[in-house]
Amino acid sequence: MKILYINALYAPDIAGGAEISLKLIVEGMQAKGHDVSVLCLVPETGLRSDRVDGVRVYRAGLRNSYWPFTKERPGKLSRLGWHVRDRYNRSMQVYVREVLQLERPDVVSCHNLVGWSIAVWDEIRRAGIPIVQVLHDMYLLSPNSTLFRKGQPAPRQDPMSWLLRLGYRRQSRKVAAAVGISNSILERFVAHGYFADVPRYVIHNARDIPAVGGPRMRRPGQPLAIGYIGTLSAVKGVEWLITQFRASGIEGSLRIAGRGRAEDEQYFRGLARGDSRILFVGYVNPPDFYRDIDVLVVPSLWEEPLGMVAVEGLANNLPVIASNRGGLRETVVDGKNGILCNPDEPDSLGHAIRALGQDVERYNRLAEAARASVGEYLHVERMVSEYENVLRAVTTDGTAH
Repeated sequence: MKILYINALYAPDIAGGAEISLKLIVEGMQAKGHDVSVLCLVPETGLRSDRVDGVRVYRAGLRNSYWPFTKERPGKLSRLGWHVRDRYNRSMQVYVREVLQLERPDVVSCHNLVGWSIAVWDEIRRAGIPIVQVLHDMYLLSPNSTLFRKGQPAPRQDPMSWLLRLGYRRQSRKVAAAVGISNSILERFVAHGYFADVPRYVIHNARDIPAVGGPRMRRPGQPLAIGYIGTLSAVKGVEWLITQFRASGIEGSLRIAGRGRAEDEQYFRGLARGDSRILFVGYVNPPDFYRDIDVLVVPSLWEEPLGMVAVEGLANNLPVIASNRGGLRETVVDGKNGILCNPDEPDSLGHAIRALGQDVERYNRLAEAARASVGEYLHVERMVSEYENVLRAVTTDGTAH
């Protein structure tokens, strides 16, 4: 098959797990003998191409008022203007048209469409090519990609999201297939009426995470090293973690790895001020980070599409404390490999931290089960083969919708 992948970013530009997963998929499909190419965004004008690890990558200049993938946060009116144009950015279609003419793919696999908008769907359909839409986040439901407001996951679209996504539900019925990276994210779209009468699949992401020996068994009285790694933002629950760690009273430390917008980082550092047990360590090499902690906390307040960081922690033999929201419930099983907490009951996180700090037997039992519990997520070949099957199905059927 000749496959074109469309995403907001592509290596070496990595914003999160979607880009990591996409690179694994693209390279895996190329290794299987398929002819693959990628179309992504850059801030510079025009269309250029290069190669990344043998893959053809087209980079198109974003036609909007600013480049959104920075730590700076524009003003409210600027953001509104950007999202209004991004609702249906017709000016981005020219890039898609040009690359389709150059590549003539059998199928197009669309991933995160922020910056592109669903205008790309119409251009692909005009060419008579089937579309497989992969759902990594809530972009097709909400301009902020999270469907999260006032500190809570929103069960429905707010009026502004509804307006800026007007017509998306109807248009979504015209793709050849939809893939959710978890049951949770796919069910959210289905509940909103998306992808009606469209074949739907769930394909969990995967990572190659080598085994690094067995779990580290704890002994009574040992301090507990707690870790967080990821974006430092409100929806990720960093404030909840800091306040609950401080209130827990356990003997131990909290290492916070990652970066966020400048104002967010300043706020979180202010919450931790005066507590020498809390360390902000910035960007880190994840394997090294996991070796330095005893338990990973993933306290997301929004509905994480999957939460691969939880998988990484478990694969490194660490019990995981996580929110009982979104795709995290598909990897962290309460009482088996970790503890699930309810953000609506804030003290539940502090209780979980104290439980693993004080109950050594419980900690050791969860640690011993951690890696085996996520075996499915440690086989990239499985993920690639499942995507290959979906792409073959839509091209065999000849369904371009």
